[in-house]
Parts: sequence; C-alpha cells; structure tokens
Amino acid sequence: MVKLHYGPLAAALLAAPSAHAFAPPSSTVVVNQQQQYSPLSLYKKQECSTIPTTTTTSLRSSSSNINPYTSPELDTSALLKYATAAITELTLFAATFQLLDVAFTNVLDTSVPFPFAFLLFYGCSLKSRVFNPLNNQRPDRSKAVDGEGSSGFKDRVMPSWTPPGVTFPIMWLLIIGPIRAYSASLIVSSTGSFLCLPIMAFMLHLTIGDIWNTINNTEKRYGAAVIGVLCVVLSAANAANQYFAVDPFAGKLLGGTLIWLCTAAALITDTWRLNPSEEGLVPLYPVVGEAETSFMWFGNNDAEDE
Repeated sequence: MVKLHYGPLAAALLAAPSAHAFAPPSSTVVVNQQQQYSPLSLYKKQECSTIPTTTTTSLRSSSSNINPYTSPELDTSALLKYATAAITELTLFAATFQLLDVAFTNVLDTSVPFPFAFLLFYGCSLKSRVFNPLNNQRPDRSKAVDGEGSSGFKDRVMPSWTPPGVTFPIMWLLIIGPIRAYSASLIVSSTGSFLCLPIMAFMLHLTIGDIWNTINNTEKRYGAAVIGVLCVVLSAANAANQYFAVDPFAGKLLGGTLIWLCTAAALITDTWRLNPSEEGLVPLYPVVGEAETSFMWFGNNDAEDE
C-alpha cells in the first residue's frame, strides 16, 4: 500500500473549485480542433500528479519530479546504443546481400531478375527496421483515434503547416518506396551485384532513418531529432551521388526524394521550436533523463509508449 503525501501545491489544487477540473491548462495549444500539450505543460502536469502504484524502469516516469533540462547532460549511453544499432543493421544488410550474390552467381548461375530486386528493395524501404535492434515501435494509431496520448501522436505541438496525416502513408507507400526500389534495382542491374558501394550507401541512409525514427517517435527527443533528420537528408544525398556515378538516371531518381526529406526536416525543426522545455529550447543532443534508449531484441524494452 503506497501512502501518498501531497505538497502545498497539490493541496491547493485539491481545494480549488471543481469547475477548474474541466478547464484546459493554459499551456495547451489547439491544433486541428484537438488539444495539444507541450513538453513544458506535460512536465508541470507530472509534478502535480500522484505517485503511480505500478513500477517502471522508464526515466520519464521514475524521474517525473526532475527536469532533465535544468542541467542537461549528454546521454553517452544512448549514443553508444545508436552506434551499436547502426553497425548491427549494416552488418546484417551486408551479410544478406553477400548471400544473395552467392546464390545468384554460384548457385543459380543467372543474373538478378529486375522484379525480384524491385520487390526486395521496396520491402527494405518500408521495413528496414526489422534489422535494427533498437526499440522502434511505431505510433499507436488506435490511441490517436481515441484521443489518447501516444508516441508520435497528440504528444507535441505541431506546426500549423503540418500536412494532413493521410499524406505520409501516400508518400512513403506510393512515391518514395517505389522510387527507392526502382533506382536501387537499376544499380543492381548495372553492377550485377547486391553488395556494392552504392547499395550500401543506400542501406546507410535507411539505417540512419531507422535510428531517427526511434529518437523522434519512440523516445521523443525533439532536439536530437533535428540533428537526426539532417543526417537522414545528408545520407540520402550521399547515396544519390553514389548512384549517379554508376547510373545517372538512378541517381537523379533517388535525388528526387530529397524534396520530401527536406520538407520533413523543416517540419521536425519547426516542431522542436514549438516544444521548448522550462529552460528554453531543448538541446540538440540526447539528454540524460529525457528518455530511455533500449534494445528491443534483448528484452530490455524500457522505452514503451506512455
């Protein structure tokens, strides 16, 4: 049995008129006719809430009364885990492509069918995170529909120019995904190999994107997400340049995706600006205490949806 002790602030809130219980916090923002909470309002809300009876290893829950941005400290543990995840994912991609090269060259003694390469790279474009050991759970759309807070939905103030939600799946499934798959297939047709520098440059781009997804959607590190999305853009430009050296048309195709990625980078940067902490803008690096970076594969699933 947990005995709760209320401080002077909590006692004052409990003694306030009941009508105030239905008034929205002053630090909320209404976006698309729905109430949004900034990290500052959520932090203050946590200070006045009762202590939960369930235990959790999440730093956000266990350190609800500590503002990690008062004296921000670089989360070196998170950086180490990001690097480990990147090496793991790239190694698995390289091993898979090496096996495919051996299968088609030595076993089947045939060139890679274009449709096979297209389907493979389309799958990689959409599901590359299966090779990434980080906890990279996608936002729970059902909770968003029900009006509950969930990772990536209704947990941050979004810019007024944010595209409608339906825009994102259309772009990834029908435009970005096919462009990536077709351009990568052209490279494989030109080189006769999956394991080559241009394709691995593309895999680096996907790997960085997967890590960024963990930072932005799962861990909700708004500052680090800005640097992360810039790395996504730069890695796409590098991959397009590598493609261009082999097949100029493939390079131009992949380079076209930079238009969407730069738009996403602007959206993430503006979101960071609109969601300051109590001390001001959130630092552009992972901060100790703002989230817990965990590996999904090894059962250390500390960073769950809140």
